[in-house]
Amino acid sequence: MLNEVLLRFAEWLDTHAWSTALHESYYMYSWVESTHVLTLALFFGMLVVIDLRMLGRAFTSVPASVIARRLDTPMLIGFAVMVVSGLLLVYAVPVRTTNSIWFRMKMVFFVAAGINALLFRNRMKAAVDTWDNDPIPPRRIRTGAGVSLALWSCVVASGRLMAYDWYDCHQNLPYFMYWVAGCVDEMAAFE
Repeated sequence: MLNEVLLRFAEWLDTHAWSTALHESYYMYSWVESTHVLTLALFFGMLVVIDLRMLGRAFTSVPASVIARRLDTPMLIGFAVMVVSGLLLVYAVPVRTTNSIWFRMKMVFFVAAGINALLFRNRMKAAVDTWDNDPIPPRRIRTGAGVSLALWSCVVASGRLMAYDWYDCHQNLPYFMYWVAGCVDEMAAFE
């Protein structure tokens, strides 16, 4: 059911002239993709520095709140531009993207990383007065930072793997893989 809804929505997006124009543009698609990668590097770079401080692995002589406060704005700007450019990339190639197992994994990791970020940020702000100058933060903060690094690394890796068609719908795959990738037509052939 969900696979069919996603596929129909992607097919509807694919009918838009702007979607086709963006994908077939000689320069624009490359600019959007480059912007996505560059802002990903900005966002992820800032995130790594903050998380390494929260793990007690780098910049231990600098208060954690100072690192977070100084890097928060460029990190959030990078995140916002990264999300917008990512949405444009999906808009440019909606059907293939929607039917990509890597894209689906990326979205699962992305949502999990977002939930972790909200929880982590709230925990950090609530307790920062008690450990801000400690070289090694409390275990719950280190755990949140470690989970953050792991999830965002998975987002980046699965995003990078989207370029490969190993599990695309036109491949000969088992039913389960067709289901995971959302290959509605191929699943119907099994029935």
